[in-house]
Amino acid sequence: MNEQTLAIIKPDAVKKNLIGKIIQRIEEEGFTITAMKLLHLTKEEAQGFYVVHKERPFYDGLTDFMSSGRIVAMTLERERAISTWRKVMGATDPAKAEPGTIRRLFGFSVERNATHGSDAPDTAAWEIDYFFKE
Repeated sequence: MNEQTLAIIKPDAVKKNLIGKIIQRIEEEGFTITAMKLLHLTKEEAQGFYVVHKERPFYDGLTDFMSSGRIVAMTLERERAISTWRKVMGATDPAKAEPGTIRRLFGFSVERNATHGSDAPDTAAWEIDYFFKE
């Protein structure tokens, strides 16, 4: 049974012109991109998306970063999409990510780590709705 997840190519990767390489990897991993948009989040939109982290010390830096440039938001679909996308992305810290993962290849730091992915089915549903309300 197919599942959906949200994927984001973050501002650091967009600025480095890595959109095509990351999308190629997504397709090579058997995902179907069912929705995609290029956008520039406002600070308020970034705060709304990351509201779950509002009380965390990294919240302001994260929302500043995510509103610092364009992002690509996508809905990905395939069997076990959430766990597969998280494996393809690699660990949050690029230095600790497995070789060949997107974050190991293209990430710079824990915050500037090239991509985002949903961590659970309920999170994926909320995140997809945040960017792709009909």
